[in-house]
Amino acid sequence: MVVELIAFTGVVARRVGLLITLLAVVFVVIDLLPGNAARAVLGRDASPDQVAAKEHELGLDRPLPVRFWDWFSGAATGDFGVTARGRSVNELLAAKFPQTLLLASIALLATIVIALLLGAWWAARPGSLVARIVQPGSAFVIAVPEFVVATLLVMVFSLWLDWLPAVTFTDRAGYPASAQMLILPALALAIPQAGWNLRVVRSALIDAAAAPHVDSAILNGLSERTVLIRHVLPFALPTIAMSLATSVGTLFGGALVVETIFNYPGMGAMVAGSVSDRDTALVAAVVALTGTTIMCILLLADAIRAWSNRGRP
Repeated sequence: MVVELIAFTGVVARRVGLLITLLAVVFVVIDLLPGNAARAVLGRDASPDQVAAKEHELGLDRPLPVRFWDWFSGAATGDFGVTARGRSVNELLAAKFPQTLLLASIALLATIVIALLLGAWWAARPGSLVARIVQPGSAFVIAVPEFVVATLLVMVFSLWLDWLPAVTFTDRAGYPASAQMLILPALALAIPQAGWNLRVVRSALIDAAAAPHVDSAILNGLSERTVLIRHVLPFALPTIAMSLATSVGTLFGGALVVETIFNYPGMGAMVAGSVSDRDTALVAAVVALTGTTIMCILLLADAIRAWSNRGRP
């Protein structure tokens, strides 16, 4: 137990270190981009003296390592600072991140359901009609980016069939006005990830079913359902959980693009604007928040894998 705890602590430390390194890279990359936040805020007509005064106000005249440390020391306590335009980063994240988290969570749930159902069906009945459709279909959707899937969904379900809205309108709380407005954005995110994960589910189930204890369970007369739930799925679960966990990062990244297409009230437009403004604090805060969320999901997958491995014969 102590050894497992030490190993888990090491995993946490490595992932926190990777996140901190990524945040430092964000500062460096934005600093290397042409222009800066002072010029973006003041506009092209600002005089050099005005730009210099704004740079001093924003701290852009300080060395980059000092700026990163000042921001990071505040972020470690939950204070992400202010944007170049003087708005609280915490308030902006509180207004936009829950919507993106909602969209990504729905897409992840859809990915899990589709991947488990179709992957299990494909593994159990490889010669069925469903399997013959899923095999080339999954390869196709894996290769198609989220924005292409989003465009196709809009063309089919909004323009041709007129079943679902193509644009998101918000209520007073800032969330989509109806649940229907979540369907197409969530599907645009879920379909490519479901295509990948159902292949992982199929392979994991086939590998787990080849274990000797599964043959023993079948010879003992257990039903197909019991064998799947008790003897196959638990041993395939670590691989499936890790694959789904790694999809979370792709879902968040794709959400920023999909939100723009559907005018979804999440972080997509905010991130695009912050990059345009060279607003390092806001970009880094978004990376820190999404990175922490992804890291927690990965740690959960690690815990599931450790729990499952304890039950192996």
